[in-house]
Amino acid sequence: MSSKKPPFKKILIANRGEIALRIIRACRELEIKTVAVYSTADESSLHVKLADEAICIGPPSPKLSYLNMMSILSAAEVTGVEAIHPGYGFLSENAEFARLVRDCKLTFIGPTPENIEAMGEKTRARAKAREAGVPMLPGTLSAVAGVEEAIEAADKIGYPVILKAAAGGGGRGIFIIRSSKDLMDSFQRCSEEARNAFGDGSLYVEKYCEYPRHVEIQVACDKYGNRVYLGERDCSIQRRHQKLIEEAPSAVLTPEIRKAMGEAAIALCKNVNYESVGTVEFLVDQDLSFYFMEMNTRIQVEHPVTEMVTGVDLIKEMIRIAAGERLSVSQKDIVLRGHAFEVRINAEDPETFHPCPGKITALHVPGGYGVRVDSFVYDEYKVVPFYDSMIAKLIVHGRDREEAVAKMRQALDEFVVKGIKTTIPIHRQIFASQQFVESRYTTRFIEEFLQK
Repeated sequence: MSSKKPPFKKILIANRGEIALRIIRACRELEIKTVAVYSTADESSLHVKLADEAICIGPPSPKLSYLNMMSILSAAEVTGVEAIHPGYGFLSENAEFARLVRDCKLTFIGPTPENIEAMGEKTRARAKAREAGVPMLPGTLSAVAGVEEAIEAADKIGYPVILKAAAGGGGRGIFIIRSSKDLMDSFQRCSEEARNAFGDGSLYVEKYCEYPRHVEIQVACDKYGNRVYLGERDCSIQRRHQKLIEEAPSAVLTPEIRKAMGEAAIALCKNVNYESVGTVEFLVDQDLSFYFMEMNTRIQVEHPVTEMVTGVDLIKEMIRIAAGERLSVSQKDIVLRGHAFEVRINAEDPETFHPCPGKITALHVPGGYGVRVDSFVYDEYKVVPFYDSMIAKLIVHGRDREEAVAKMRQALDEFVVKGIKTTIPIHRQIFASQQFVESRYTTRFIEEFLQK
């Protein structure tokens, strides 16, 4: 038993799947009791079995369970928790929920509602980034009033441009526009997609970077003005703006550019008085110039690769910050050691990428030195169709990128999931690709790779 007082006595985890398990594990190490919430579809899920307490919050539909603020807050009251960790997705970047948690005299394990509001709406975030002197692509600083204003902005910026949901995220509400006719044809469709996904159809226009890398900086900031950046993650391997593979560090950044990007991310955090962990996302062009995209005010799916190369447990850091503790590390403590990859194992057909729910009839996960699997599935587990299709994250760490590639190939060969289709075959193909091995790729890699 540790002699140090735990940051909290009991935490409710307002999420499911592997991130709920990840938080449970961190809490156990910190000697914090946990409460799992679950929908009726998740009654047999591992996070329900491993938490100290579990409480059902509704039927399978996310709107009636994991997005139901009143059900979650009621569960928090009934179980007597001190804090709520939202994980990622669902309510993790919902300022209203964060404010309600605070109003209920509970701690939201994440940034303040004001932080979420400042960075969650994309045009507001762009304005804050500009104030902080962060490099940006040309674009509108506010949502456009309609298609005519969008065309006027695009003509001024120069095609191609990208039409983006102002309240967006997760790769949705994004259209690449190459002409005024294209913009006329796409505007309403993009607005409707944004409205359906985020409840807000507002759009803004930004210059489209044709062949970029997607590189993001991990930050951690406490309540006392201490701020650090923990290196970068290269998330350029994407399909339809959805990340498939992440690595740390990026193979293309120089130490000088890494420092400049990190300092830009910290300047933005300082400008909004950011508290908690977060991620500032950039596009990096072929000349290695970088431009602000957005900030994610939550823990990221791909946070393990940063943990592997820095040795910093980001979930524990997040919990401690919320409890009012100071950062456990300073900038001089952050040293990147080796190289790490993460691949997302999704319950999807590897050829069509269509979801593939069903029962897992056999499962074998890889192991060995430097291999980590974050997952919530087990033999005979039934993957349900109501939520995100990701069933596991496979993470490896090697002394350098070459060793990490070899380790990932071996781990993918060992990974067996039967009964449903998964994306393991596509990951094997990518890690066998010479273009990927030599790090000659951009965000267009997957669409070009699949056409071969």
